[in-house]
Amino acid sequence: MAATTAARAQGAAPANAETALTLQAAEARMFAGNRDIAVARRAVEQARADTTIAGQKPNPQLGVAIQNINRNRGVGSGSLRDKTVDTIVGISQMIERGGKAELRVAAAQSMVAAAQSDLGDVARTQLLALRSAYHDLQAAQERRSGAEETARLFARSVQAAELRLKAGDLAAADVARIRVDAARAGNDVTTAAADEVRARLALAVLMGAEPDAGVLRATSPWPGTGDAGPAAQDALERRPDVRAAAARAEAADRARELAQSLRTRDVTVSAQFEHYPTSEANSAGSGNSFGVGFAVPLFLRHSYEGETARAQADWYAARDAYDRTVALAKAEIARARGDVAAARERRSRIEGELLPQAQKSADAAEFAFRNGAIGVMDLLDARRTLRAVQIEASAARADHARALAALRAGVEELPPDALNVVEGTSRKEQ
Repeated sequence: MAATTAARAQGAAPANAETALTLQAAEARMFAGNRDIAVARRAVEQARADTTIAGQKPNPQLGVAIQNINRNRGVGSGSLRDKTVDTIVGISQMIERGGKAELRVAAAQSMVAAAQSDLGDVARTQLLALRSAYHDLQAAQERRSGAEETARLFARSVQAAELRLKAGDLAAADVARIRVDAARAGNDVTTAAADEVRARLALAVLMGAEPDAGVLRATSPWPGTGDAGPAAQDALERRPDVRAAAARAEAADRARELAQSLRTRDVTVSAQFEHYPTSEANSAGSGNSFGVGFAVPLFLRHSYEGETARAQADWYAARDAYDRTVALAKAEIARARGDVAAARERRSRIEGELLPQAQKSADAAEFAFRNGAIGVMDLLDARRTLRAVQIEASAARADHARALAALRAGVEELPPDALNVVEGTSRKEQ
């Protein structure tokens, strides 16, 4: 147990402790544990609270005043009601006009829609990052496996070379060359293992599962070379970043109408009750009275020209932001399609031509060397060529997979079950 804990702390774990992780399972864990998605959920909750605030009407105001106090004769004796002061109790209520409350609510609801689309866009970008990290881990695992296989080949070659050295069939210098390359192969294994550890941690961070970083192992296969990516129609209208920009433009339009409505005067109505007992200090006579009143603002210094101009500028800015978002989305989709086509062609050429030829050449060199038909340098050249092509093939698979992930992120909607996870938490907590 202690050994396993120590291995996790160092970012590595025994092979039998590794956890098989498919891409689908990684996506499910990301939707449940990703921190950026959690922050976006809170933004939706805040926007919903703003809608409640926007719909609230002004509260009435209660006012109490005590006046006509004679500092020479005092306020007299008796109960509080009999004190010789005027007591005024009033209540006032501002009545909004021009549909201000409705416009505030409409603007806030548009911002809720924008926040929900932002949540979808965060989920989309995090999903792309997760898929890319998963493919990076796949490539790192392949590189490590290839490096280990190369190291094993060199170990066998060292043994064969030593036998030939004892038999007088190989020079000591050639044996030394093989040992040097064997040591380099061991270093390659160490480097590949470190790359795999980093790839595991990057994937774990996106899932919010850092404690499990040391035991993750990607097990899903690479996408096939025939996979050209989705050909979705009307992708722009469904993209959450485009929907968010459209919702913000709608909110800016409502805010512009709200600014214009400020020129419609709000009315404040009031009612009051006044109690004034009679005494030597207050000779006005005893009694109670009632009164009503109203107040309206006088647009003498300004008529909210600044607010109106700012709201108009904000509306133009929101429209410009929408146009920019659409243009960037179109360019992103077009670029992704081009990247997929180029990556497919490169991968197909490497896997279909270069890799088989390099493997065939290396196998022939191995056989020839074991039988004394070629020298050490020819063997080492064949192995280096094969190793370089293997690394290039792994990179080509990863590039193709990442390009497909980028294209899917640009045109596909999130899976329905993923959206339920994303939005369900907020509803539950409310």
